[in-house]
Amino acid sequence: MDASGDNAPMTDAAAWSRVADPDRRVGRRVEFHAEIGSTNDRARAALREPDGEGLAVVADLQTSGRGRRGRAWISPAGVNLAVSIGLRPRLEGRLIGLLGIAAALAVRDACAGVAPEADLLIRWPNDVVTDGGDKVAGLLVETAVGDGRLMEAVIGIGVNVNWRRAEMPEEIAARATSMAELAGRDLDRVALLEALLRALEAELSGLERGDSPVARFRAVSALDGKRVAVEMGDEVVEGNAAGIADDGALLLDTAAGRVALTIGEVVSVREAQPMELPA
Repeated sequence: MDASGDNAPMTDAAAWSRVADPDRRVGRRVEFHAEIGSTNDRARAALREPDGEGLAVVADLQTSGRGRRGRAWISPAGVNLAVSIGLRPRLEGRLIGLLGIAAALAVRDACAGVAPEADLLIRWPNDVVTDGGDKVAGLLVETAVGDGRLMEAVIGIGVNVNWRRAEMPEEIAARATSMAELAGRDLDRVALLEALLRALEAELSGLERGDSPVARFRAVSALDGKRVAVEMGDEVVEGNAAGIADDGALLLDTAAGRVALTIGEVVSVREAQPMELPA
């Protein structure tokens, strides 16, 4: 079992709340739930409350947690980190689509900070993975846009922290791992939360200044030189990854030519294959 600096049990709300910082926009307060339906739903509701922006909602167990494309988020109680933050980012139009990329960089940096031995990359659009493609963390960014601007965003983050592979369901263990598995030891989830909130604050501040995170995203992309299949609703697009566009789109060289994908989920990654492109 991981332990906080004051040896308080991880089900103790005070142990989590100690990383709150009223001078910080992201995580100015931390609200812990032993069990909740969805941290994203609670963070969204908090945006309607006085001083609710930036509340970090943490749960040991989500009964209705969800990932991208409506999938259920599966995580046992007490071993991982599930946190959501509701924000009203002040972003230029060209940067709205980069919020998920910035958040993924924050998660990767925070994980690397508490376990430097873990060599982590980002699989477009925002999964944190090992160099072998095993998933360590995922994000669900839900936004509301009106009048051409971002009205609000809820950033939901799930990190496999102390969930050993031997304890995972077989179908999850085949494609996922955890920070503890990579580090060879259990990790302090509260320390990870603190690092994550600080990293997310820095990324949000950079975006609001007009700084693009794309160059840093490219440097840790897991898809370079890979043959990729991307599911987009009922359609699957397959091609060789050709980089990340300035707007955060995934560039794929397909049999029909180069395409830029702004939405979708990577469902297959393997070594790139020679491809003859149209003239």
